[in-house]
Amino acid sequence: MSHLHQDKKVLNRVKRLKGQIHAIEEALNDQSSSCISVLQQVAAIKGAVNGLMNELIEQHLTEHVIKDTQAVDEAELQEFLKLLKRYS
Repeated sequence: MSHLHQDKKVLNRVKRLKGQIHAIEEALNDQSSSCISVLQQVAAIKGAVNGLMNELIEQHLTEHVIKDTQAVDEAELQEFLKLLKRYS
């Protein structure tokens, strides 16, 4: 996936994840933080990781799997990506 180093969108997602993880670390060190707020932060990270995974899979499909294919059914590809996002 050498093309990923050029993708600002993916890099920004990773930077946001780093910030979210840092926020959880800070919350765990703060005795006034509630369990619920930490759990909400973890849930947000889980969603962000799923979004990152979907983005990487989509890029992999378009850059490596179907790039050299002659007949790409764009509607079928979009339906597959929609299905993938629904179940991840």
